[in-house]
Amino acid sequence: MFRSLLGYVVSFAVIMACLLAGLAIQSALEISIPGSIIGMLILFSLLVIGIVPVEWVKPTSQLFIRYMILLFVPISVGLMDHYQMLVDNALPILASAVGGTAIVLVILGYVLERLLGEEK
Repeated sequence: MFRSLLGYVVSFAVIMACLLAGLAIQSALEISIPGSIIGMLILFSLLVIGIVPVEWVKPTSQLFIRYMILLFVPISVGLMDHYQMLVDNALPILASAVGGTAIVLVILGYVLERLLGEEK
């Protein structure tokens, strides 16, 4: 049991350290990219390079994924607080979602056609 608890503590500490590093970088550079995103990129880089083994973050990450739906509750409440703003901007939101998807599909189709066309 102690070993399991220690795994959760180490895992949580690594994830929180990356989050705090991302928040510090965001604050120091005064950029508009959220610190949590920078922290995730830091954690991803550490995992890819091999500095942090996957086993170190696996316990807490599995726990976060298992209860992920609870993490969306504050966002949902925030959306309900700004319901009228969402309704007022529904057309631009919908247009950007559909337009962005269409742009990605067209570019992806073009790139795949070029890549697969060269192989034939």
